[in-house]
Amino acid sequence: MNILRLLDRLSHDKFFTAEATRLETLTNISLFGKKAAVAAVPLGLGVLMATPAKAETVKKTGAALKSTLTDALQLALVLEYLEDEYYSIGLSTAGLIPNADRAVFMQISKHESAHVSFLKSTLTSLGTTPGAKPTFDFTANGNFSPFTDYSQFLTLSQAFEDTGVRAYKGQAGNVMSNKVVLQAALQIHSVEARHASQVRRMRANKGWIELANGGNMPSATNPVYAGEDNVNQAGYNTGTLFGAAAGSAAYDEILSGSDAQAIASLFIV
Repeated sequence: MNILRLLDRLSHDKFFTAEATRLETLTNISLFGKKAAVAAVPLGLGVLMATPAKAETVKKTGAALKSTLTDALQLALVLEYLEDEYYSIGLSTAGLIPNADRAVFMQISKHESAHVSFLKSTLTSLGTTPGAKPTFDFTANGNFSPFTDYSQFLTLSQAFEDTGVRAYKGQAGNVMSNKVVLQAALQIHSVEARHASQVRRMRANKGWIELANGGNMPSATNPVYAGEDNVNQAGYNTGTLFGAAAGSAAYDEILSGSDAQAIASLFIV
């Protein structure tokens, strides 16, 4: 199946698909923002109906949950800003991306732009100002040349997508207080995973991660894959039957918020 159609078909909603027009996308994002805001209403009603002491407890709990939720969304926004600008620059750099590959990155770029719009709209609907886009240095202080060397462009693309997959999974628990946001975040996670798989295959890697390495990746990207060699799941060694590589590949490991921030900060001025 054509990879471009597959990326869209498996997204399962029109927030992030090329089939939706820009107006439809903005409308869907707006409607989602309203749903996200409504999802927080029951907590507010609980405050009105509770005794003063209980109301104060609920109020503090609600504030803590909102902070955890919005902090997770702000982190996701930074990662999406990074990917969105990276692909935008790559696509606008003449002669960088071969014609045979441009359609793939154009589609991925559309998804990343939609993710940025979605996260900004959701934060706004929750009463939080979206963070400003950082200034990025995709050379990481001169260590990479992604816009003059296509192989390095692919390398960083894989690193960014693999980071995003693990980071979204790592933040799932922090957005569980709002089921509407949780559903959308997991949908974005699945889209990022398909991006990662496609780019990995374009670099002649398997579409999934085995052990704590990205497959023909430079050592500078090691933090992206740290911990992926875990084979202990719920007390069971998943490497027992088919080996550690297969056992580790069967489960994606989370990336903590601080680790995701540390990786992103390498490319922020």
